[in-house]
Amino acid sequence: MTAQTSGWTLRQRVVTLLAVVGLLLVGLAVAEAFVATQNRAKTDAVLNKTAPLRVQAQELLNALLDQETAVRGFAVSGDRADLAPYDDGLRLERDRVASMQQLLDDYPEIREELRQVESQAEQWRQSVALPVIATTEQEGTAAGQALVTDQARQQFDQVRDAVNALQDEIVSAREKGARDVQRTGNLLVVLLIVAALVVVVTGAVLLLSLDRMVVRPLTALADQVREVAEGDYQHSITGAGPPEFRRLADDVDAMRRKIAKDLAEVREARERIEWVNSQLQKQAEELTRSNRDLEQFAYVASHDLQEPLRKVASFCQLLQRRYAGQLDERADQYIAFAVDGAQRMQRLINDLLAFSRIGRLTAGFTEVDLNKVMGDVAGQTEAARQYADAELTWSELPVIRGEEPLLTNLLANLVSNSIKFRRPDVRPRVHVSARLVGDEWEITCQDNGIGIEPEFADKIFVIFQRLHAKDAYPGTGIGLAIVKKIVEYHGGRVWVDTDVPEGTAIRFTLPALPEDVAAATAATEDAGTGDDAAVGAEGPAGEPAAPAGDATPDQAGRAEEAQPADGPRVAPDEGRTGGMKETVG
Repeated sequence: MTAQTSGWTLRQRVVTLLAVVGLLLVGLAVAEAFVATQNRAKTDAVLNKTAPLRVQAQELLNALLDQETAVRGFAVSGDRADLAPYDDGLRLERDRVASMQQLLDDYPEIREELRQVESQAEQWRQSVALPVIATTEQEGTAAGQALVTDQARQQFDQVRDAVNALQDEIVSAREKGARDVQRTGNLLVVLLIVAALVVVVTGAVLLLSLDRMVVRPLTALADQVREVAEGDYQHSITGAGPPEFRRLADDVDAMRRKIAKDLAEVREARERIEWVNSQLQKQAEELTRSNRDLEQFAYVASHDLQEPLRKVASFCQLLQRRYAGQLDERADQYIAFAVDGAQRMQRLINDLLAFSRIGRLTAGFTEVDLNKVMGDVAGQTEAARQYADAELTWSELPVIRGEEPLLTNLLANLVSNSIKFRRPDVRPRVHVSARLVGDEWEITCQDNGIGIEPEFADKIFVIFQRLHAKDAYPGTGIGLAIVKKIVEYHGGRVWVDTDVPEGTAIRFTLPALPEDVAAATAATEDAGTGDDAAVGAEGPAGEPAAPAGDATPDQAGRAEEAQPADGPRVAPDEGRTGGMKETVG
């Protein structure tokens, strides 16, 4: 179905409506700002100009009255002290006139009335006040009083009338300003009401438009989608309203068709999955049966199969001891071959049983101190170390969660292999160290033996994989396979580091305890060393963990010989010789 795209889109309609309303509101806002500015100016004129002018006009009248009263009093008394109000009034008059002049820029009528008051006051002083003062001082009070006539009083009344006219003009200007303030205030209110009406009308129009153009088409579309959601996937969906909604309806209908197609494929896939599940169920039952058979085989191998092996080995050894030298040399060689084969078969069965039991027969994880484990490993490998004059050292090792017997077997295999694959002309040295890398302990067993070529680094962990003939280096070829399985059972990984300068460095990881990770993180933040601080993270006892692979075996040996108080730990009874003890791997 093709969407009809003619007509205005919903976005265009909404944008047009909002643009028109925005222009109206902007125009109203500009008008309101202009009217508000006028209102503010008129209010400022009323409060800060006409009101002070009215007060100052009254003070000007009082100053003139003080002058007139002082002149008449001086004419009666002749006392010069009675002229003090005249002088004060004259100064006050001049101050008030100067102050009023500063407020009259917008009031030329008031300025003219003020000029009339100044003119009338000056005429009165020249024709009345100054002659009375001079006459009284020269001819006495009687002559002075004679000048204070009705005509002089009428002349001062003219001054009073001029001041009254000034006050009337100020009052008129104030009233006019108040009317202007009221008018602009009313106009501002009208503009605000118009703006509110525009907003209300716009909201109503927008609401009705949204109901017609959005709500109704969406409701209809939702009803159709609901029918499809209830299972009617063949119901065709059509749209109405703006072009966007019609396109949306087309998209939803396309999705409906795709869902219907996918559901058909899902039904087919479900049928295939059910068939596969039934096959998997059969295979799981077969695997369970096979596991039971394997457990039965393990039991037979550990009991029934070893019994005849022990008997064969015992009687072969008995023949070897009783008839050694009595038969010919070839017979003695055959008997030795039989004894050796029976013993190797016995060791091979034991190693296979140990390999199969890893992770299957478990006592649960506990916190294991690897320092104690290394002490046990030193005891287990003591005979081999004495025979090879080997030196075993280890740095401070962490506490981890695991199974102590398996971890002891793991480290014993690594140490035994390091002693076994030694160079004939070099005293064997084995060093075990640990460092915290992220949330894991990386533990390294490094020796100064014959080493491993990089191309064989991955093959040594394969069961029964041997790089040398069994005559050159004894063993079943399963020791490092046991190591790999134990490490992976504990959630780690194991590999050979081929970048060491000499010998072999086998590294493996074990998950660290959360408190060790938190302590290392806190120490790193306090020291400000950044992410690289993991290389020098502290061990469980607060001693720095020895970097794995950084020191050569000779350096480890020199560290052991120096015997510092906090240096690497050394296996006991170093340097003694004795019979060789058979070790796994």
